Amino acid sequence: MEEQQKNKARVIFHLDMNSFFASVEQAYNPSLKGKPIAVAGNPKERKGILVTCSYEARAKGVYTTMPVWEAKRKCPDIILLPPNFERYRIASRAMFDILRTYTPLVEPVSIDEGYVDVTELHEEKTAVELAVEIQQRVLTELDLPCSIGIAPNKFLAKTASDMKKPMGITILRKRDIQEKLWPREIIEMHGIGESTAAKLNNLGITTIGDLAKQTESFMKTNVGKYGIRLWQRANGIDTRAVDPQSVYDTKSVGNSMTLPADETEMTELVRSLNKLSAKVSERLHTKQLAGPTVSIQIRDSDRNNYSRSRTLRNDVTTKEEIFEVAAELFRKHWNGNPVRLLGVTVSNVVDRSETVEQLSIFNFEEHIKDEPIMDLMGNLTKKFGKEVITRGVKLKGKPSKGSESSFSKDFLDDTRE
Repeated sequence: MEEQQKNKARVIFHLDMNSFFASVEQAYNPSLKGKPIAVAGNPKERKGILVTCSYEARAKGVYTTMPVWEAKRKCPDIILLPPNFERYRIASRAMFDILRTYTPLVEPVSIDEGYVDVTELHEEKTAVELAVEIQQRVLTELDLPCSIGIAPNKFLAKTASDMKKPMGITILRKRDIQEKLWPREIIEMHGIGESTAAKLNNLGITTIGDLAKQTESFMKTNVGKYGIRLWQRANGIDTRAVDPQSVYDTKSVGNSMTLPADETEMTELVRSLNKLSAKVSERLHTKQLAGPTVSIQIRDSDRNNYSRSRTLRNDVTTKEEIFEVAAELFRKHWNGNPVRLLGVTVSNVVDRSETVEQLSIFNFEEHIKDEPIMDLMGNLTKKFGKEVITRGVKLKGKPSKGSESSFSKDFLDDTRE
């Protein structure tokens, strides 16, 4: 029986909310329905980039990430709204609550998309019937449109949900990939960005089919382990399970800022890195995390992006520790071009209670004074057990405004049971 279950073909849904932020605003204020609207940042601080826009705006050539000034030029009657993240969190929570009425095998990916394993559900209804029911419930109960991809694995389900928007339901089987997937340009493949696409193009790989026809060894030699994963995806291979807990596994904590103007003064740029380091430190403290790798991101005035990182001997968490490395990386690698955006990230993070500082000739003296205390703790734990004493009480920090990240997975914190 267990072997039958193991070999049973999976049926995975990928549900993707359509123009989520804009759709939530239209549901909240029905007078906005049928009108070109967009959610954007503050143009005065040069953060006038569209976070999302309605399909009415898209019909007039407006798209997400377009500068506000260009959106207004293409669509003079566009309605610009500031983000209301609490409103979006409420809508997201309600959407995932609907999915969990069908099965606990729901894996949120971000605030507006998630996977659902319906393998055991579609025996009573066909997969399409089930998808239609879910789509209609989200529309009826929340007044929000969504698209659903149906496939035997997560990669193909994600690809399928992108094929028809809004309100699409698309089936993508492994036998269909040669016809529906392989002719597409490599940049259209989920998981491939511009830099990876450029690298693959240089290898003569311009379509997804070109990638699928390579050998594993060729991809590993030229692209590394990630190349093998891309080759597998292009051939419709993806064994990842739908894991309801995976979204909570934070791997990095970062923050970025678009500067008010293109900046070339080192003093101002370093000051911005200091502010970002403080925000990252605050978020690490809130989440009780620490990590050894500090990275910086730089976007210049020509929108070229590059990043540099350094992995330390010990995990870092304080503003001073993070800033020291970030500033050093920036001074070493900045090419002098005007900077438009800066970012700082601490990655490979773990729960702070699990971190162990490596002793060296440089920090040994700092710890030698703790030796009598450590001996006492050792004797107590030997006699009464490991849980009798800890180095401190772990309290979950309350996030401040500066430590929140509305575009990250922080929104899921209040869905924990």
